[in-house]
Amino acid sequence: MTDTSQDLREETAEGAPELAEHDGHAARLADLEEQLAATRQEVLYAQAETQNVRRRAEKEAVDARAYAATSFARDVLSVSDNLERALASIPAELRGDDKFKGLVAGLDATGRELAAIFTRNGIARVVSIGEMLDPNKHQAMMEMPSDQPPGTIVQEMQPGYTIKDRLLRPALVAVARAG
Repeated sequence: MTDTSQDLREETAEGAPELAEHDGHAARLADLEEQLAATRQEVLYAQAETQNVRRRAEKEAVDARAYAATSFARDVLSVSDNLERALASIPAELRGDDKFKGLVAGLDATGRELAAIFTRNGIARVVSIGEMLDPNKHQAMMEMPSDQPPGTIVQEMQPGYTIKDRLLRPALVAVARAG
Protein backbone atom coordinates (compact mmCIF):
# COMPACT_ATOMS: atom_id res chain seq x y z
CA MET A 1 0.00 0.00 0.00
CA THR A 2 2.92 2.19 0.48
CA ASP A 3 3.77 2.08 -3.16
CA THR A 4 0.24 3.04 -4.17
CA SER A 5 0.00 5.90 -1.75
CA GLN A 6 3.40 7.09 -2.88
CA ASP A 7 2.24 6.96 -6.51
CA LEU A 8 -0.94 8.81 -5.59
CA ARG A 9 1.01 11.49 -3.82
CA GLU A 10 3.29 11.88 -6.80
CA GLU A 11 0.34 12.13 -9.22
CA THR A 12 -1.39 14.70 -7.01
CA ALA A 13 1.79 16.68 -6.60
CA GLU A 14 2.36 16.66 -10.33
CA GLY A 15 -1.28 17.63 -11.17
CA ALA A 16 -1.52 20.36 -8.54
CA PRO A 17 0.74 22.83 -10.34
CA GLU A 18 -1.13 22.19 -13.60
CA LEU A 19 -4.47 22.68 -11.86
CA ALA A 20 -3.23 25.79 -10.10
CA GLU A 21 -1.81 27.09 -13.36
CA HIS A 22 -5.15 26.41 -15.12
CA ASP A 23 -7.05 28.24 -12.35
CA GLY A 24 -4.65 31.17 -12.67
CA HIS A 25 -5.21 31.32 -16.43
CA ALA A 26 -8.98 31.14 -15.95
CA ALA A 27 -8.88 33.96 -13.40
CA ARG A 28 -6.62 36.03 -15.67
CA LEU A 29 -8.93 35.32 -18.63
CA ALA A 30 -12.00 36.39 -16.61
CA ASP A 31 -10.17 39.56 -15.55
CA LEU A 32 -9.22 40.34 -19.16
CA GLU A 33 -12.81 39.75 -20.31
CA GLU A 34 -14.06 42.21 -17.65
CA GLN A 35 -11.50 44.77 -18.77
CA LEU A 36 -12.50 44.23 -22.41
CA ALA A 37 -16.20 44.72 -21.57
CA ALA A 38 -15.40 47.88 -19.59
CA THR A 39 -13.24 49.20 -22.44
CA ARG A 40 -15.99 48.46 -24.97
CA GLN A 41 -18.47 50.37 -22.78
CA GLU A 42 -16.07 53.32 -22.50
CA VAL A 43 -15.59 53.34 -26.29
CA LEU A 44 -19.37 53.36 -26.80
CA TYR A 45 -19.75 56.25 -24.37
CA ALA A 46 -16.93 58.14 -26.08
CA GLN A 47 -18.52 57.59 -29.50
CA ALA A 48 -21.89 58.77 -28.22
CA GLU A 49 -20.34 61.85 -26.64
CA THR A 50 -18.45 62.62 -29.85
CA GLN A 51 -21.67 62.31 -31.83
CA ASN A 52 -23.47 64.63 -29.38
CA VAL A 53 -20.68 67.20 -29.60
CA ARG A 54 -20.80 67.01 -33.41
CA ARG A 55 -24.59 67.51 -33.43
CA ARG A 56 -24.34 70.47 -31.04
CA ALA A 57 -21.60 72.04 -33.15
CA GLU A 58 -23.65 71.58 -36.33
CA LYS A 59 -26.73 73.13 -34.67
CA GLU A 60 -24.68 76.05 -33.38
CA ALA A 61 -23.21 76.60 -36.85
CA VAL A 62 -26.69 76.57 -38.42
CA ASP A 63 -27.96 79.01 -35.76
CA ALA A 64 -24.92 81.23 -36.22
CA ARG A 65 -25.58 81.43 -39.97
CA ALA A 66 -29.30 81.98 -39.49
CA TYR A 67 -29.01 84.64 -36.82
CA ALA A 68 -25.66 86.24 -37.68
CA ALA A 69 -27.33 89.46 -38.77
CA THR A 70 -29.40 89.87 -35.59
CA SER A 71 -27.49 92.76 -34.02
CA PHE A 72 -27.08 94.47 -37.39
CA ALA A 73 -30.80 94.01 -38.09
CA ARG A 74 -31.69 95.61 -34.74
CA ASP A 75 -29.59 98.63 -35.68
CA VAL A 76 -31.20 98.89 -39.13
CA LEU A 77 -34.70 98.80 -37.59
CA SER A 78 -34.21 102.32 -36.27
CA VAL A 79 -33.32 103.46 -39.79
CA SER A 80 -36.51 101.82 -41.06
CA ASP A 81 -38.54 103.50 -38.30
CA ASN A 82 -37.10 106.93 -39.14
CA LEU A 83 -37.77 106.43 -42.86
CA GLU A 84 -41.39 105.45 -42.16
CA ARG A 85 -41.86 108.51 -39.93
CA ALA A 86 -40.33 110.75 -42.60
CA LEU A 87 -42.67 109.39 -45.26
CA ALA A 88 -45.69 109.67 -42.95
CA SER A 89 -44.86 113.28 -42.12
CA ILE A 90 -44.91 114.47 -45.75
CA PRO A 91 -48.19 116.37 -46.27
CA ALA A 92 -50.39 115.39 -49.20
CA GLU A 93 -49.97 118.79 -50.92
CA LEU A 94 -46.17 118.34 -50.96
CA ARG A 95 -46.53 114.82 -52.40
CA GLY A 96 -48.31 116.34 -55.40
CA ASP A 97 -45.86 119.24 -55.80
CA ASP A 98 -43.54 118.77 -58.80
CA LYS A 99 -40.56 120.07 -56.78
CA PHE A 100 -40.89 117.27 -54.21
CA LYS A 101 -42.02 114.36 -56.41
CA GLY A 102 -38.43 113.17 -56.92
CA LEU A 103 -37.68 113.32 -53.20
CA VAL A 104 -40.87 111.48 -52.26
CA ALA A 105 -40.31 108.87 -54.99
CA GLY A 106 -36.74 108.34 -53.75
CA LEU A 107 -37.87 107.90 -50.15
CA ASP A 108 -40.59 105.47 -51.26
CA ALA A 109 -38.06 103.48 -53.32
CA THR A 110 -35.68 103.37 -50.35
CA GLY A 111 -38.48 102.09 -48.13
CA ARG A 112 -39.39 99.36 -50.64
CA GLU A 113 -35.76 98.30 -50.99
CA LEU A 114 -35.36 98.14 -47.22
CA ALA A 115 -38.51 96.00 -46.98
CA ALA A 116 -37.15 93.68 -49.70
CA ILE A 117 -33.85 93.34 -47.82
CA PHE A 118 -35.76 92.49 -44.65
CA THR A 119 -37.73 89.83 -46.51
CA ARG A 120 -34.60 88.27 -48.06
CA ASN A 121 -33.03 88.01 -44.62
CA GLY A 122 -36.07 86.53 -42.87
CA ILE A 123 -37.01 89.71 -41.00
CA ALA A 124 -40.78 90.09 -40.68
CA ARG A 125 -43.01 92.65 -39.02
CA VAL A 126 -45.07 91.47 -36.04
CA VAL A 127 -48.81 91.77 -36.60
CA SER A 128 -50.31 93.82 -33.79
CA ILE A 129 -53.44 95.90 -34.40
CA GLY A 130 -56.60 93.90 -33.64
CA GLU A 131 -54.65 90.99 -32.15
CA MET A 132 -54.75 89.90 -28.52
CA LEU A 133 -51.70 90.95 -26.52
CA ASP A 134 -48.99 88.29 -26.70
CA PRO A 135 -46.17 89.02 -24.24
CA ASN A 136 -43.85 86.98 -26.48
CA LYS A 137 -44.31 89.49 -29.34
CA HIS A 138 -45.78 92.66 -27.83
CA GLN A 139 -44.92 95.03 -25.03
CA ALA A 140 -47.93 96.85 -23.60
CA MET A 141 -47.09 100.48 -22.96
CA MET A 142 -50.55 101.68 -21.90
CA GLU A 143 -54.24 100.88 -21.73
CA MET A 144 -56.84 102.82 -23.65
CA PRO A 145 -60.63 102.93 -23.45
CA SER A 146 -62.04 101.05 -26.43
CA ASP A 147 -65.04 99.08 -27.63
CA GLN A 148 -62.67 96.16 -28.32
CA PRO A 149 -62.41 93.22 -25.88
CA PRO A 150 -59.93 93.82 -23.04
CA GLY A 151 -56.36 92.90 -23.98
CA THR A 152 -56.91 93.62 -27.68
CA ILE A 153 -54.20 95.80 -29.26
CA VAL A 154 -55.76 99.06 -30.42
CA GLN A 155 -52.67 101.12 -31.23
CA GLU A 156 -49.07 100.41 -32.23
CA MET A 157 -46.46 102.95 -31.16
CA GLN A 158 -43.49 101.07 -32.60
CA PRO A 159 -43.63 98.00 -34.83
CA GLY A 160 -42.08 94.75 -33.68
CA TYR A 161 -40.01 92.41 -35.81
CA THR A 162 -38.91 88.78 -35.89
CA ILE A 163 -35.88 87.28 -37.57
CA LYS A 164 -36.64 83.76 -38.74
CA ASP A 165 -38.50 82.36 -35.71
CA ARG A 166 -36.95 84.59 -33.03
CA LEU A 167 -38.18 87.93 -31.74
CA LEU A 168 -35.91 90.73 -32.88
CA ARG A 169 -37.83 93.55 -31.21
CA PRO A 170 -41.24 93.50 -29.49
CA ALA A 171 -43.98 95.78 -30.77
CA LEU A 172 -44.75 98.65 -28.38
CA VAL A 173 -48.54 98.75 -28.18
CA ALA A 174 -51.60 100.11 -26.41
CA VAL A 175 -54.29 97.64 -25.38
CA ALA A 176 -58.01 97.99 -24.79
CA ARG A 177 -58.90 98.52 -21.14
CA ALA A 178 -61.41 96.33 -19.34
CA GLY A 179 -64.68 98.03 -18.38
